Amino acid sequence: MSGRISIVVPALDEAAGIRSVLAELQPLRQRGHEVLVVDGGSTDGTPALAAPLADRVISSPRGRAVQQNSGAAAASGDVLLFLHADTTLPEGADVLVLKGLRRTGRGWGRFGVRLSGRHPLLRVVERMIGVRSWLSGIATGDQAIFVRREWFQRVGGFPELPLMEDVAIARALKRLGPPLCLRARVTTSSRRWEERGVARTILLMWRLRWAYFRGADPAELARRYR
Repeated sequence: MSGRISIVVPALDEAAGIRSVLAELQPLRQRGHEVLVVDGGSTDGTPALAAPLADRVISSPRGRAVQQNSGAAAASGDVLLFLHADTTLPEGADVLVLKGLRRTGRGWGRFGVRLSGRHPLLRVVERMIGVRSWLSGIATGDQAIFVRREWFQRVGGFPELPLMEDVAIARALKRLGPPLCLRARVTTSSRRWEERGVARTILLMWRLRWAYFRGADPAELARRYR
């Protein structure tokens, strides 16, 4: 495995925050890793804002799964890291990922997660996400999933679902081997939790995931989520 990571950032109308997220990735670019922003049809100037801070800005049909697959197809690194446009990596993330994969021989993994807001229930959410992930071996996109390219190809990339594409690929990767669970935490925006109500969002997300595991149609789940 080479020491190069391709960081794939799917984006849609992220003008308000894309520059600050990408600015955090510049030290990784300076160390030889690449950053690809995959835009799903933004109308707020996101691609132009991202271009000076990314190695490539790619246009793609809208949909996080489709966009991430497009970024993976264009990536040159042997490790792919999928980073949401409202999430920042911990310091030294590249070293943690590469050393961890080499040390354990595992093919994929995820970080812990910290939510940006101060609401006390958000601390509960963080712990719930961590415990759920440890017990189930399943990761979600908020945890910045990373994977060796050959493993990504073996599972066929992200299933192009309107929702739960992260859970779906994690389930497929888990069949190949357990994840590398890094204790270092990414920081992700708590905006959606706060806008909808933290308790209400907790209940909604758990209901949607339970329904998905019981075979519910992802399109219907996406409608309920939105």
